[in-house]
Amino acid sequence: MKKTTAKHIIIGAGLSGLTTAYMLHKQGETDILILESRDRIGGRILTENGIDYGATWFQNHHQHVIDLLDTIAVGKFFQYNKGKSVLVYNSMAPAHYFESDPHAPSAYRIAGGSTAMIDALASISKDRIHISTTVTEIQEKDNHIAVVTDKETYTAEKVIITIPPRIATRISFSPELPEAFTKVMDNTHTWMSNAIKVGLTFKSPFWKEKKLSGTLIGQVGAVTELYDHNDIEEKTFALMGFVNEGLRDVSEEERKTRILDHLQKYLGPEVLEYLTYTEKDWSKDKNTACHKIKSIYMSPRYGDDMFKNTYLNGKLLFSGAETSPMYGGYMDGAIYSGMIAAEKILA
Repeated sequence: MKKTTAKHIIIGAGLSGLTTAYMLHKQGETDILILESRDRIGGRILTENGIDYGATWFQNHHQHVIDLLDTIAVGKFFQYNKGKSVLVYNSMAPAHYFESDPHAPSAYRIAGGSTAMIDALASISKDRIHISTTVTEIQEKDNHIAVVTDKETYTAEKVIITIPPRIATRISFSPELPEAFTKVMDNTHTWMSNAIKVGLTFKSPFWKEKKLSGTLIGQVGAVTELYDHNDIEEKTFALMGFVNEGLRDVSEEERKTRILDHLQKYLGPEVLEYLTYTEKDWSKDKNTACHKIKSIYMSPRYGDDMFKNTYLNGKLLFSGAETSPMYGGYMDGAIYSGMIAAEKILA
């Protein structure tokens, strides 16, 4: 098997891994390889047909996202929320319409979709990213680490694992990681792993014409959240939201029927005039989910102190949204953890 060597190997080409690579590159550390098991970069950031099926929003207090977007010259814009929004709280009662406080700060979205941030970060290290490459073993040698994949074996001085901790437990470590740490990894909930998202595109934003915001909050019914998802130029008109996880148990056709019935009931028959209809069930994504899928309705605990440690005699670090002590499970946490990982490497 061919060996490929780099000073630093990053496992995972998601937001955290690409942030680390970007920060290292800025400091002149260019001897980097990024190994990604998917056939694309971005991890749980995925924009298709103008719709974000993964990470989408950030707020004013997510300063790491804001600063990074400024640095890489990627724009941001406010989530549209003008007009009447719909609250569905009882399937037997009429919908409740409400208007958002115009003075309350709206969430931001990324111009060009969240993938625009990924593409900008990856642009400096595109030739250093190996996609469709799954890491199976990590072995500590005398003065380096061997990273065994399904294709070849790589060697590095230091390795940063940025994939979800629960997914990282699939890797065989030699010597083994401390049992207490393995338990923490296995018990760390993977953000997005239980989400089903739906996106629809239209030839015009009919909801705006009806003085609706496009927002629907469903305490009951097929869709739990729905939002206007037009692009910044108002050239692509879309609605995007989260599907009730109970519909995972019905057929694809039945789920689509229920979703469309629900949306047309509250937004109007124009819903049925969609141009495209797409679902993304993250529980079916082997790089995101595992057999332990269960819904978590309270904020899961992220950023365990054990993720701050290095392993295999300082040669192995962990990073990623779930490891971050600040805004864990958010894009901001992924970026923060990526920055911290780069600082540790440079130190």
